[in-house]
Amino acid sequence: MAKKPSVRRRRRSGTPGISRVDQPSTRTHGFVVRIGWYQKRDGSYGPKHKSFFGDASHGGKKGALRAAEAWRDKAGRTAKRGKR
Repeated sequence: MAKKPSVRRRRRSGTPGISRVDQPSTRTHGFVVRIGWYQKRDGSYGPKHKSFFGDASHGGKKGALRAAEAWRDKAGRTAKRGKR
């Protein structure tokens, strides 16, 4: 009996819409938030709303993540309200 190959499943992030950026060459460390996608004229897609929350300006990783989550939640409510 042959053993089934294991399949790696991608875990969902606990913070949808928020990505971590660590780029030492440009000294960029923080979180990028992107919400609300739209189709561009060339057929590709881009975020309607985006913002960056740096570690240094928010007191470290935890502070930057908290600020990013708060902004995402507030911007998400505003974007949904505008659809009415």
